[in-house]
Amino acid sequence: MFKEASSQSALREWQQEVNDISAEFRLTITINDIITADHRFQEVCFSQGCSERIRQQHQMSLLQYINAATFEHASTLSQENSKADVYHQLVRDQAGHIVMALSFSAVNHDLDKPEMFQALTAVQIRIADMLSSAVRASLTSMDLHNKQPENVIHSVDVQAFINAFDEHIWIKNTDGIYIGCNKSVERAWRKSADQIVGKSDFDLFDPRTATLFIEGDKLAIDTGAAVVVSECEEVDLNSNKVWLETIKAPVYDPQGQLTGVIGMTRNIAKHKEAQEQLMLAANVFQNAVEGVVITDTYGNITEINQAFTDITGYSREEVLGQNPRILSSGRHPKSFFERLWNTLLVQGKWHGEIWNRRKHGAIFPQAITISAVFDKQNIIQYYVAVFADISAQKQNEEKLKNLAYFDPLTQLPNRMQFMSLLEQELIHSNRAKKQLAILFLDIDFFKHINDSLGHVIGDEILVELAKRLSYALSDFDVLARLSGDEFVVMLPSIMGTDSVTSSVDRIRSVFERPFILDNAQSVRLTASIGVAIYPSDGDDHDSLLRNADAAMHRAKLDGRNNYAFYTESMTKQAVAQLKLQTALHQAIANDDFYLVYQPKLKLDDLTPYGFEALIRWHDPILGDISPGEFIPLAEKIGLIWGIGLWVLKTACLQGVEWLTQGKYFDRISVNVASLQIQRSDFVEQVRLILLETGLPAKHLELEVTESCMMHDPDAIIRDLKLLGAMGIALSIDDFGTGYSSLNYLKKLPIDKLKIDQSFVRDIPHDSNNTAIAKAVIALGHALNLQIIAEGVETQAQADFLRVNGCDLAQGYLYSKPRLPEALADFLPPVASMKSKK
Repeated sequence: MFKEASSQSALREWQQEVNDISAEFRLTITINDIITADHRFQEVCFSQGCSERIRQQHQMSLLQYINAATFEHASTLSQENSKADVYHQLVRDQAGHIVMALSFSAVNHDLDKPEMFQALTAVQIRIADMLSSAVRASLTSMDLHNKQPENVIHSVDVQAFINAFDEHIWIKNTDGIYIGCNKSVERAWRKSADQIVGKSDFDLFDPRTATLFIEGDKLAIDTGAAVVVSECEEVDLNSNKVWLETIKAPVYDPQGQLTGVIGMTRNIAKHKEAQEQLMLAANVFQNAVEGVVITDTYGNITEINQAFTDITGYSREEVLGQNPRILSSGRHPKSFFERLWNTLLVQGKWHGEIWNRRKHGAIFPQAITISAVFDKQNIIQYYVAVFADISAQKQNEEKLKNLAYFDPLTQLPNRMQFMSLLEQELIHSNRAKKQLAILFLDIDFFKHINDSLGHVIGDEILVELAKRLSYALSDFDVLARLSGDEFVVMLPSIMGTDSVTSSVDRIRSVFERPFILDNAQSVRLTASIGVAIYPSDGDDHDSLLRNADAAMHRAKLDGRNNYAFYTESMTKQAVAQLKLQTALHQAIANDDFYLVYQPKLKLDDLTPYGFEALIRWHDPILGDISPGEFIPLAEKIGLIWGIGLWVLKTACLQGVEWLTQGKYFDRISVNVASLQIQRSDFVEQVRLILLETGLPAKHLELEVTESCMMHDPDAIIRDLKLLGAMGIALSIDDFGTGYSSLNYLKKLPIDKLKIDQSFVRDIPHDSNNTAIAKAVIALGHALNLQIIAEGVETQAQADFLRVNGCDLAQGYLYSKPRLPEALADFLPPVASMKSKK
């Protein structure tokens, strides 16, 4: 109808417009009249060079589109139309009947490819919409049912056409003079059309910008087609950052002569954002550590990433079009994959572990997530699988499992594994009403092996011992290493103590043969063994192991290289020690300790000399506790350092108080435990305490035992010399009962030797003790040392010591240890002591 109602000149104008728009924007355009109710078409015009094949494809697509328009909602149809390869716009009359249709497709130069068309760009769709609007505007002034006179000319208003675009559009002639622009250009350049049209780039812009624009024109002309001449980030009128893309194309007349250049600048921010997202996704895809494989709905591989190749060994060319079953290891049954696909189809995702096979045949485990990707109609389009090679993780899990249950040195069960096995065996023994024995084994003096030969040799001996013990036991017995040099054996279903004794004898026989080291040196060891029997010595694994440990310590106390059976008294002793240990911690927190002082006197005239500070402890529940009981415990559990510093500081403060009161004393002596003096910072701590309390060093004496020399004697001698250089007196306590190395004694910077009370107790009646006392006094004087005897309780003892040249004495004969306020008779005024001198 449109064709019949239009004049030939109008149709020629329409054809020219279609040709221009088609060439400018790379569109193929067909315009058809709808001439019958069954939607038969009559061509009005079509793009120059449009083939018959394309026109037929346009009409086929148009027919499908019109049929769909009859039944579908308009908005839904519009959305689908915008995604189609051929884009349609329908024109209706006032009654709503379709009278005309415009069809558009992008120019495709590769017609040998399977696909006929390419998707339209956003700009092409906008051009198509504007052309359709122009056609509708022309139809409103026409009576489609009556042919118009030949001399009626209808034309498209090009200015209105380009003004409808938000993009900046301008046209220049061949001389570079602007001959037209749209409203968007006026707003962007802040100039009216009158100020732009008729001007050149050099009239409107700075020389640099003008040169760039002219070069863009030349590029479009030389190319002979639309080209992107610039792409940049700028600020729009609303001060927003935007990405702008400028496209320029040459304009030709119907005779093919160049008439100018048309340009368009558009905001491509969304396009850039989408492009960046695509680039990011592509980079993530290719650089992901996990392997990624994409398949179609039939399970055929359509894409993989580099990690897939790195993990499986297959290249992209080898797997495209293949099914992932080429990786199958054969480890999983058919039912496994049936459950996998059922979960994937129902839930859209499956996650788990699969064993697959690499290209070279190695089987490996992988953690994999398979996801189905759906379209808007909820139809699966493809599958994406992301997987990671977990071979190293599996190996680490095995190692951790081994570490969790087995000793890494001897490969024997560790404590956790042994306790689990013991618990299971106890259940069996309880049901069967049978006995079970636990043997707790500890190597005697193994620390000396580590200290003298080194831990490497010590470990070699432990490995050899583990092998020997394993050979000595039956297949039903369980041997485990608990820690260090401690082993434990479980003897299930014993018949009585005789069978236990037999097993103990076999274990002890292991130690009869020496252990030969790499350097052909041999080492002999012994062990102490404790025995606990179920159910008499405990009815659970904790109590049995604890009681066997207690029995082992009893064997050590009995002389080592021995074994002992558990008795209830051992438990009571352990409970008592634990109670004392708890109370000791609480005593430190509550400051329950206090000091008493025992006077020291000169034997020749019994004048006061000084005092020995002695710690005491009264517990509110346990009462008075002897230092001989809690001091060894404090050393054992690591509390002696803090207690020792407290004693030293308290004694120094007491000395300062006496000096302030004008009382005379020579020195206060403080006992120092071996563990204290072995500390590298002991000398510094003593110096800080003297500075803090203000006690002169000449009033302090430190008493050390001979046993302190057993650990790094050279370092001990160095520290004692530093203390002596500070003015502190040093004495050897309990001389003759410990290390007694005369070689070190002559090197020590000491001032006094103290005769132990065990030698003083029976003199002068015991000839041995009297001989020892005389020898110590003579030795001390030969080394220019003062001699002090402790534990003097009788006058006969005092007379003997005085006659034999002993210098000082302390003991109950003169005074028991007293509180500071009870020592007035041993603290003469300083003035009276000066007058005696």
